[in-house]
Amino acid sequence: MRIGLYPGTFDPVTLGHTDIIQRAMALVDRLVIGVAINRDKGPLFSLEERVAMVKAECAGIIATTGGEIVVHPFENLLIDCARDVGAGVIIRGLRAVADFEYEFQMVGMNRLLDASIETVFMMADARRQAIASRLVKEIARLGGDIRNFVPAPVADALATKFR
Repeated sequence: MRIGLYPGTFDPVTLGHTDIIQRAMALVDRLVIGVAINRDKGPLFSLEERVAMVKAECAGIIATTGGEIVVHPFENLLIDCARDVGAGVIIRGLRAVADFEYEFQMVGMNRLLDASIETVFMMADARRQAIASRLVKEIARLGGDIRNFVPAPVADALATKFR
């Protein structure tokens, strides 16, 4: 069984994330969505809220792809999380050159920690490349329209947070 790990903070999950999830399903038999606790980033949504949002969005993807998706919170090293879930591949989404520079360093370190786990980069769909959770939160906080960037339930959750 080919198991892939798609890690992220998902604060909140965006249409860019769901695009990568849908496309990653064609590469693996089981996709584990690793929701990072990452206290250093100071997420807007709690871990429980982020996990629930990711699960809700993945339910529709599972219905259309027929694949298996597991949502797995984690706080340890990414490479250790990959080992914990049996992943042979880590899937990372790229939007821009700045993403690549960061990811390039991470891949090098992960390869030194465990060379048996590969990393696959997927470019975000051209319509989704500008979407970043950080920017979505800022637009929502200032009362802007975020419906083109996040699923409707996520837009509602953001509106509630900033009320």
